Amino acid sequence: MTETFNLQAHRDRIRRQGWWQDRTFDDLLADAVQHFPEKVAVRAYRHDHGHDAPVRSMTFAELEAAVAQAAGAFRALGIGPGDVVGVQLPNWWEFEVAVLALNRIGAVPNPLMHIFRERELRYMLGFADARAVLIPQSFRGHDFPAMLAGLRAELPALQHVIVVDGNGPDSFDSLIMSADAAPIPAGAGTPAAPDEMSVLMYTSGTTGEPKGVMHCANTMNACVAALGSRLGLRSEDVHLGATPFGHMTGYTAVMVQALKYGGTVVLMDVWDAAAGVGIMQREGVTHMAASTAFLSDICGQVRAGARPPVLRTFLCGGAQIPPAVIEEARALLGLGVSSLWGMTEGLAGSLTEPERAAEKSASTDGRAVDGVELLVADEHLNPLPVGKTGRLYFRGSLQFLGYFKRPGLCGRGPDGWFDTGDLAYMDAEGYIRIDGRTKDIIIRGGENVPVVEIEAVLYRHPRIADAAVVGYPDPRLGERGCAVITLRNADEGFTMPDLCDWMATNGVARQYWPEAIEIIDAMPRTPNGKIKKPDLRPLAAKHSVAQ
Repeated sequence: MTETFNLQAHRDRIRRQGWWQDRTFDDLLADAVQHFPEKVAVRAYRHDHGHDAPVRSMTFAELEAAVAQAAGAFRALGIGPGDVVGVQLPNWWEFEVAVLALNRIGAVPNPLMHIFRERELRYMLGFADARAVLIPQSFRGHDFPAMLAGLRAELPALQHVIVVDGNGPDSFDSLIMSADAAPIPAGAGTPAAPDEMSVLMYTSGTTGEPKGVMHCANTMNACVAALGSRLGLRSEDVHLGATPFGHMTGYTAVMVQALKYGGTVVLMDVWDAAAGVGIMQREGVTHMAASTAFLSDICGQVRAGARPPVLRTFLCGGAQIPPAVIEEARALLGLGVSSLWGMTEGLAGSLTEPERAAEKSASTDGRAVDGVELLVADEHLNPLPVGKTGRLYFRGSLQFLGYFKRPGLCGRGPDGWFDTGDLAYMDAEGYIRIDGRTKDIIIRGGENVPVVEIEAVLYRHPRIADAAVVGYPDPRLGERGCAVITLRNADEGFTMPDLCDWMATNGVARQYWPEAIEIIDAMPRTPNGKIKKPDLRPLAAKHSVAQ
């Protein structure tokens, strides 16, 4: 695709269409303080405190005061407009205070997953020339200050390592929350313009070097407005923040979403199913955005006897939802699960409305949200007919600004269509179904194997907990498929005859049946829940030798 995309023309067009409202996160917080000053904005639970009671609660007025204090402290450290600051924190209240404060002074938060180690941080902090980074003293047994100390010599731009829960002079409390610096209240900051970069988020794709995706307040506000409208969210909703804020789902569809609507966000730093359901009951959680694994865990707790939470809506993204999980959520929770397709570059592209979840979420990934256009076409952008699989393209108000430090790379031509790398087909009502990745196609004997459909069949087997199908080379057919699975009960086992019987029972064409099987303990996944198929291919490859 020719890189002739005109970003300014895109901005102008989106404004004319009314999708961008030119409001900063300071504006969102000011609205919440004006309308709900004494309402709880953030209630934070932590695993190291047993998840028994919140470690911190803040009203919107208190959140504003904390943000003002932190903004003044960051500015006193010499951090200002355009400076990138890494935020490698779990879902703690300090995360939200820090990113809102950084936005207030025009700095750019760079959320980093807490699972990242030296290899990832060396590249990410170095590439962004990060001026500062916020880290935990310890989380899940890892010594973060020691890790950063070992990297400092390789990161010449890094001036400050700020340690949450630390006790020394570089602690978050000393440097930020107790700093002798003049607070910067709302209206007195220097936030980036609403159409300029306000967050830098690295892609969490399954292959290749991560790219720095630039989003602005306008793109994220358009996203949460579109999701909120489709889901019917309101200020009374209580959001569970259990999916990591270091990824766009948690950052935008939970943290920014709650702020936009003036809702309470309840934070969990470590997902524990039993504790999570207990917190949801205690706090009256009504909305959640997370991957299938969270939903399955909640259903499992209710199946085991826990009182169902009062969830009203559930946005489920990151990977397709097995139909069995959707059916169980409806039966046990009375919940219509809304399927979603999105990506770092495009936030949320499609969503199923709750009222149609029963008929659409199991078989589709939703329809385009407000402000977004979706196109299923060939590589030359020629539209394909209903039901025909092709490349999935998108454009609209949620599109990213571009890739950081890569001005000539944006993946878009003059008409603005972005090639997602996903394969999909569209039904007559405009609902799409992801049908694999362009890099994940298995071509067996000249015929494309419908990988996603075969995986869905495997998911329905009562003994299978998780499933992925990957290809391996074959000298005669070109490729064959290998089913990589995890089991609900390892003692029960699963054999090739079991697989063949199941494929036959479900009426799957024989040429699509996987011809090898690998059983593993846990499926490797990216931070947003996508299966890392490159990690599975070596398991499958050994079967090519056996042919």
